Amino acid sequence: MEIRFFEPGTLVPTDQIFDAVASGAIDAAFASPASLTGKSSAIALFSAIPFGPTAGEYLAWIEFGGGKELMETLYRRHNIRAIACGLLAPEASGWFRKEMRVINDFKGLRMRITGLGARVMEKMGATTVALAGGDIFMALEAGTLDAAEFSMPAIDRALGLDRLAKHYYLPGWHQPATLFPLIINLDQWEKLDAIQKARINTVCGDNLRYGLAEGEALQFEALKNIQAKGVEVHRWPRPILEALERAWRDVVDEETLADTDFRRAWKSLAAFRKDYTIWRELGYP
Repeated sequence: MEIRFFEPGTLVPTDQIFDAVASGAIDAAFASPASLTGKSSAIALFSAIPFGPTAGEYLAWIEFGGGKELMETLYRRHNIRAIACGLLAPEASGWFRKEMRVINDFKGLRMRITGLGARVMEKMGATTVALAGGDIFMALEAGTLDAAEFSMPAIDRALGLDRLAKHYYLPGWHQPATLFPLIINLDQWEKLDAIQKARINTVCGDNLRYGLAEGEALQFEALKNIQAKGVEVHRWPRPILEALERAWRDVVDEETLADTDFRRAWKSLAAFRKDYTIWRELGYP
């Protein structure tokens, strides 16, 4: 099997990747479901869930709790086969030009954030902007953004965001774990033989292991480096985290009423997490 890789934006604009794979204009792509919230909030549940499960619990639901079957059904409607093929440890909440002390500090804030987390920020009074990673630095530099989140500390540092905003907030309540699917045009997937499909699934499984392990290993050195450059690293005050979680519950209530697919996926996840609590509370110190 020969697979040729292209940089983002080379074949189609990044915001058109999903449609390009669905139509068969390109065969496959890595595309975060977080960017597809406008198409389907249910699909976004298979990327990152605010105040949701950490990586181990998330993957357990995907692989053994019914999540994978729900994900495949949702994507199949768009003529796409989705395979879990990347997993990140927690992200940071993002970079802010000013210190965030109280809930009212979110009012009027212009922030780059995507996915379901953006819905929460809007509930808090912020204006959200969905920008590609490569555009964040320029937007902060130009002053069109007051804040931006992108990824975990090691990746954020590589973008140079520490040069433009000096307040870095954790934990990443909006993405305690991030799943990245490999999306493949369904017609092309069904042309593959059993061995070819097994190869792709095997490589993706190894990529899940590698990505999670690497992500956990790199962050403490990145945080040391960020702090050495004069950035103040903050943990969110409890009242702000509680306000964010209340806003997230409001988003869930709205989506479960408005979207049957979201309601079905959320019901599955919530039931799994309720049972998982038995193991989490007894099995972990």
